[in-house]
Amino acid sequence: MNHRSCVIPTPAQEQAALAWLSLLHDQPSSGDQATFSHWLQADPAHIEAYAQAQVLWELSEQPARTLATEEAFALQGLLRAMDAAKGRARRRWSAGLAMAASVVLAVALGAGWQLGRWVDDLGADYVSAPGQVRTVVLADQSAVTLDADSAIAVDFSHGERHVQLRRGAGFFSVSHTGQPFVVEAGQGEARVLGTQFEVRLQPGGAQVTVLSGRVAVTAAKGAPQQVLGASQQVAYGQGEAEPLHGVDSEAQLAWRQGWLNYYHAPLAEVVEDLRRYFPGRILMLNNQLADRRVSGSFSSHDPQAVLDSLQAALGFEQHKVLGRLIVLR
Repeated sequence: MNHRSCVIPTPAQEQAALAWLSLLHDQPSSGDQATFSHWLQADPAHIEAYAQAQVLWELSEQPARTLATEEAFALQGLLRAMDAAKGRARRRWSAGLAMAASVVLAVALGAGWQLGRWVDDLGADYVSAPGQVRTVVLADQSAVTLDADSAIAVDFSHGERHVQLRRGAGFFSVSHTGQPFVVEAGQGEARVLGTQFEVRLQPGGAQVTVLSGRVAVTAAKGAPQQVLGASQQVAYGQGEAEPLHGVDSEAQLAWRQGWLNYYHAPLAEVVEDLRRYFPGRILMLNNQLADRRVSGSFSSHDPQAVLDSLQAALGFEQHKVLGRLIVLR
């Protein structure tokens, strides 16, 4: 990791650095360059702010596209403007790129732009914050432990106990009342035959892991049903389920005790888990790095320490922007 200094720029200095970077990437005059030189040398915090701005400038377009997959609605106008600027001279759009970079950073830090999360939370009955593992007891005395940054909606009407997993993951300890207990995630559902299991949303689908008892899983309405027993797991997506297989369910569910365990897992999977525990954003901009395999047991309480450990082992670069955006490449 690169440590330039221990000076922390103020928000005003950070904005000024972005403005200078925009100007200097256009067609600055000799007077502009001289003024910038005086500004840069006036305060060590200006040097640090400008260094951070350069990292953000260099990486701004790709993070915008990465973030758009999560915040498509919030960023669609920005991305259209950036796409329209392609092929033109840099001077035609560089004056607005500092603003665009600020918008990207605001989205990356979750500063009022995470509309998808807001929609999830507005429709949810129980929510856990990033970094928070929370257990709630439902009206039927069933317990749900929400992984960090998760949300569920609960409906116990119409003769069925129905839970919708809207974000993240939940571990369910289901009490027996005689009524069906169904967890909907993506297009599929897990119907409890009894009693302890996890449902975790994944891109395009979900994964179900059983600790004890039996759970019937369907990948979509009308799809074939698979019945899982203790220490079995199945993933589904796009209306189709993968073959069920055996797992070490205690190890995979150790997040409830604050541990993340991996065996030959791609780094992308590890980073995806760490994102739920980090109070900002972690972006990975290297596909080859994302495919590197990781084995180990890590504490979820300190995502930065996990990244530092992985960096030492794998040799990738970390760039920190304003303390709450981490870029890996």
